[in-house]
Amino acid sequence: MPTHSVSSSVSPLLALDPQPSLLLDVQARPLELNAALLALLGESGPQALAGCLPANHVQLVRACLEQRRAIEEVEAQFGERVLLWNFVPDPQEGRVLARCRDASAQILGEREAARARRLYRLITENTTDLISRHDPDGRFLDASPASWTLLGYWPAELRGKPVRTLVHARERMQLRCAREALEQHGYHTMSYRVRHRAGHYLWFETASRAIRDTYTGAVVEVISVSRDVTARVRAEENNRRLAGVVEANTDLVLFIDPAGQITYLNPAARRTLGIGERQPMPPLAGLFARDDLARLQAEGWNTAERQGAWSADARLQPTGGGASVPVSLVLLAHSAIGGERYYSLVARDMTERELREAQQHRHQDELAHTARLVSLGELASGLAHEINQPLAAVVNYASASQRYLQSLEHNPQAALRVAQGLERITEHAQHASEVIKRLRAFLRKGQRRMQALDVAEVARGAVRLCGWEASAGQVTIETQLPDGLPPVYADRVLLEQVLLNLLRNAIDANREAHPGQPTAIVLIAHAGNGQVTIEVRDCGPGLSDAELERVFTPFYTSKPEGLGLGLSMSRGIVEGFGGSLDAQRMNGGGLSMRCRLPIQ
Repeated sequence: MPTHSVSSSVSPLLALDPQPSLLLDVQARPLELNAALLALLGESGPQALAGCLPANHVQLVRACLEQRRAIEEVEAQFGERVLLWNFVPDPQEGRVLARCRDASAQILGEREAARARRLYRLITENTTDLISRHDPDGRFLDASPASWTLLGYWPAELRGKPVRTLVHARERMQLRCAREALEQHGYHTMSYRVRHRAGHYLWFETASRAIRDTYTGAVVEVISVSRDVTARVRAEENNRRLAGVVEANTDLVLFIDPAGQITYLNPAARRTLGIGERQPMPPLAGLFARDDLARLQAEGWNTAERQGAWSADARLQPTGGGASVPVSLVLLAHSAIGGERYYSLVARDMTERELREAQQHRHQDELAHTARLVSLGELASGLAHEINQPLAAVVNYASASQRYLQSLEHNPQAALRVAQGLERITEHAQHASEVIKRLRAFLRKGQRRMQALDVAEVARGAVRLCGWEASAGQVTIETQLPDGLPPVYADRVLLEQVLLNLLRNAIDANREAHPGQPTAIVLIAHAGNGQVTIEVRDCGPGLSDAELERVFTPFYTSKPEGLGLGLSMSRGIVEGFGGSLDAQRMNGGGLSMRCRLPIQ
């Protein structure tokens, strides 16, 4: 904010305003501050006013006066607080009344609620349990997408369907008990059989909780969480019925004598290994791969003798050929009544676990993708920062074109300058539009438009985009971009935006350190060690050690009007390409920003 003396006398209306308020002139310079605003600024006083107002308050004041209308609810970050500003114009006096209120609790609450809703939706849509809502009569009101996986019905098909029509006839009496328990206690858990759309029955375990009317206490809705416990129920039944009966065990059981010969196979083992009842016992070496057999012989026998058991994962090969079966092995050492030693090898088929692990990896990839989208969602305000650069250029070119239009009569070059300005405005507007389109596409589809790129070509495009701004600041951009650089795999618009951001930061740094003096920044690209390095060097004030550590932190900035999102988002984009972005001080002052991208 430009330096300007603030009046010590405060108008009565402003002084009596309980909200932090101030008067701004046409140039957005402070005229008067009330006591509430001074209290908000704290010990720093009026010097901290620039950080308290919105970053674009100058434009807001101008628009407020020109359009003769109030501008409401403009958000500004002031330390840990979020302020909402209202700008009220006084066109006759040529000033604007700016009033703010601390909306930290409201804004942060809304953000937290939005995050909670996203998390709830993510959990509901991805959980393997069935989450459902029912009316007091037991009809489905809604269900989570797991209904398709568990029951074969989509949620829309279940809405309005009575639960009892899916429950096995022998368990329908439990529904009446469940209804009574919900009326009395508010919660109930039950296990029952439910019919899949395909006609077979599954065992479900359902935990239900009643939602009551606040005033009458009557049950108005029931929330249920159901999971498929078919495997567990069947296992319990088998354990009760066939405990100790090896022949009925679903695991593969092999008895082995001290010489390493198979003496017995239970039915499960015969089925899995493709060995008939009358076929001879196969050699142990014929069932295992060479590495698994060597591990069994080197570790298994001795460990089982010493500790009583040895376990490992392996793969069994059916004797008739076909795909190998992943199993979890347990080798047990036993002593017979006469003292003879023998061994039992219990192999559990882990095909389902292997499939679950593969599915889990897919889910992790999906969650990682979701995390990327969430991260971009949390930094959505960075989009405004990124497009602020071309929009600022549009404003500058428009202003310059207006000045040239006014000098058409006595300046023969004015028309050419206006045409050039309009061309640059079109370029920057199209660039901003492309950035928004690509970021929206990335948020919506989770995919970038990746392609093999010539770094030098992209860099030259970035230089062209900020060339006018560099010239206005008396900054020369020296390029060292050799032809024939290996291609990198990246999104053109996003990479160009990263380079443009680095170049504009370098221009700002030069102007800050050498105001009104001609300076230069250097843009270098070279290949080596399997990567292409793009380096932007400035001769600005540089950064301290503490600033170097925080320069890529979101919302950290040294610019009064900055949001602190440019470098953090640039690093995220580059890392998304498999590269890196870091900063390093240069000898003699200045900063070097290095972007490294892997060669295609």
